Amino acid sequence: MNPVSGNTTAHVPIARVDFGRVSVLFGEKNGKYPDGNQVLIRGSDIRAAFDTPLVSNYIGPEFDATELVVMGHVHEDHMTGLHRIPRAEVYVHEADLATIRSWDGMFAAYGNATRDASAMRAMLERDFFYAPRPDARGYADGATWDLGESRIRAFHTPGHTAGHCVLVVEPEGVAFIGDIDLSGFGPYYGDACSSLHDFRRSLARLPEIPAKIWVTSHHRGVYTDREHFLRDLAAFTAKMDAREQRLLAYLKASPKTLEQLVELRVLYPQGYESPWAVSAETRTIAQHLAEMVVDGKVKRDERGVYSAA
Repeated sequence: MNPVSGNTTAHVPIARVDFGRVSVLFGEKNGKYPDGNQVLIRGSDIRAAFDTPLVSNYIGPEFDATELVVMGHVHEDHMTGLHRIPRAEVYVHEADLATIRSWDGMFAAYGNATRDASAMRAMLERDFFYAPRPDARGYADGATWDLGESRIRAFHTPGHTAGHCVLVVEPEGVAFIGDIDLSGFGPYYGDACSSLHDFRRSLARLPEIPAKIWVTSHHRGVYTDREHFLRDLAAFTAKMDAREQRLLAYLKASPKTLEQLVELRVLYPQGYESPWAVSAETRTIAQHLAEMVVDGKVKRDERGVYSAA
């Protein structure tokens, strides 16, 4: 898909599934990045949306009638339809609010992921229509929005970003779990605002959030079977321990610096390049190393060299 500004409509039919007043419209390849899956809620009083992925640019009037956007978190691929609905009220968890309000906030959340800020900005504006929303309002854990016969409730699940939330539509019991996407890639916590520790806690909390249906931003799409959901959640969670084991294997082979471990990679294949690959690897590996030092699995000497304990 190559969406453009204006009243663009879909060139191909968009797959969808409906649960009462809630509709899930699937992005390209089941919402695979850079696209995502769009959730729309037809409240009797207010029409609402969760995030605005690339597919939102192709939905047409059904999306363009949106009056309220509740963001599950802020990343470039979740903001691509906001330019179509400039009058809609936009709500973001307070921990992600600066990210959506300005370019400086977005860049700070990434953690200066690229040395060429102008190229990064050009890419976000060209491919994701990134435009700040200084009018966005903050919300906190437990916030609710009454749409008339439906209600949205926010559950703060930080880790992917500091403000990542699961958004549940009541009474339908549809939970939008965002970038807890249950993909084979595993949890992503490589930004400056991300936290491995918080992600672990959020994944443990997720099964306790009351829901009957679970919708991911990417890849998996919709789960209507709880057992299937829990199995995939367990496999997703296990990726964190698998990364730790890989790092331990590297260090058992020989002591290494953080920079040397980054070259070996735990997220992306060696040779893979993107504006944020090195930054994400560095942040991810550093968090694992910090945990392992505390746990006594790894030692760090005065030169900054790590070795298996």
